[in-house]
Amino acid sequence: MSIGLGDSFPPGTFLLKDHEGVKHVSTEEYFKSKKVVLFALPGAFTPTCSAKHLPSYIKNRELIIEKGISVVACMAVNDPHVMLAWGEANGVVGKIDMLSDTDCSISESLGLDMDFGKVMGRRSRRFSMVVDNNIIIRLFVEEVGAFEVSSAENMLKHL
Repeated sequence: MSIGLGDSFPPGTFLLKDHEGVKHVSTEEYFKSKKVVLFALPGAFTPTCSAKHLPSYIKNRELIIEKGISVVACMAVNDPHVMLAWGEANGVVGKIDMLSDTDCSISESLGLDMDFGKVMGRRSRRFSMVVDNNIIIRLFVEEVGAFEVSSAENMLKHL
């Protein structure tokens, strides 16, 4: 069962790598006292994620922040080293938090995980949400294979 509007973001731990190393950040602490746009995707360096999803948030990040959002974050089922490398490759370090859901446990607790088969395995579905002080207030989940409702452009329409 998927998480819904008005639900608390489930407990878990993001891994976040920066120049000091890998940090373990609880979801409760991460979302505490701020409004976050979180978008999730199946994997760093994958076709739609690299060509469309992340670029939509790079292009619209400032407009999202102007709407009262504290942080824009990207989550994927990749290790924190890959997430940092993808962030560096796209010039988003310090602009978009690149959150690692290494073992898919956060995606699973949201009910937004999926088995992508032998090549990619268990991953997050493509979605976006607004989390306000740990409460999910907007949620856009894509149909499998689609990229429409989780885009930054759609998110901006709902902020």
